[in-house]
Amino acid sequence: MTEPAFDEDVLRALADEGNETALDRLADLADARGDTSALSDLLDEGSERAGRLLTRRAVERSDLLELQRLSDAGSADAESELERLLGNSPAS
Repeated sequence: MTEPAFDEDVLRALADEGNETALDRLADLADARGDTSALSDLLDEGSERAGRLLTRRAVERSDLLELQRLSDAGSADAESELERLLGNSPAS
């Protein structure tokens, strides 16, 4: 079964009213378009989904600076991935 398509203006209105699911859907749509600017804006609005999607993209590119930026913006996923890529795990 395919997911229904929703008008982005309606999703934006719902997100502006505090609907987290609509905010997540906006992040998914931005990700599908490859719109990292929109994802960054959504992260600034508090979208954890946008943070995870941006983190995934940064990991795919091994972009340590972007991971640091995302970590500084509060993304726990980005912080974990940055530490993992830097090899900053406890010594065995």
